[in-house]
Amino acid sequence: MKTHIKKLRNPNYIGSWDLMDEDGIIKNKIVTIEDVKNDTVFDGKGGSEECTVLHFSGIKPMILNATNIKTICKTLDTPFIEEWIGKKIELTVKKIKAFGEMHEALRVVSSDLDMNPSHPKWNGAKKAIQSKTVTVDAIKKIYNLTEANEKLLTDAN
Repeated sequence: MKTHIKKLRNPNYIGSWDLMDEDGIIKNKIVTIEDVKNDTVFDGKGGSEECTVLHFSGIKPMILNATNIKTICKTLDTPFIEEWIGKKIELTVKKIKAFGEMHEALRVVSSDLDMNPSHPKWNGAKKAIQSKTVTVDAIKKIYNLTEANEKLLTDAN
């Protein structure tokens, strides 16, 4: 098994390298937000700074930059962090130009993870539940699903 060198720099926080397999293939990851707060982050050079950190269920936290904050606010349709808790977002890796060079950066994907009647996959999800090929819990692992929409989704009519 191969280890990306950047996994050794700051192993306490998720980075773009955490979404790559040992062949460098990027695997997007859907995560559930558990908490958002300011933490003191050590830079590995003896210094530290106060950063906004997004904590997830089951994986390392993510240091937020302005780009990812903007995308989360747009994706979740709210700038209020209390409304982010329990919501799902999708992480990916994008090539960006920074400091005069191209780098791989961890990015939040602006995708629709709210399962509701206007979602393009709603009818397919409803049919899959009715035919028992998919469970509501399986859908909840990928999408945000309110109690009201869960009831609509599982309603036999």
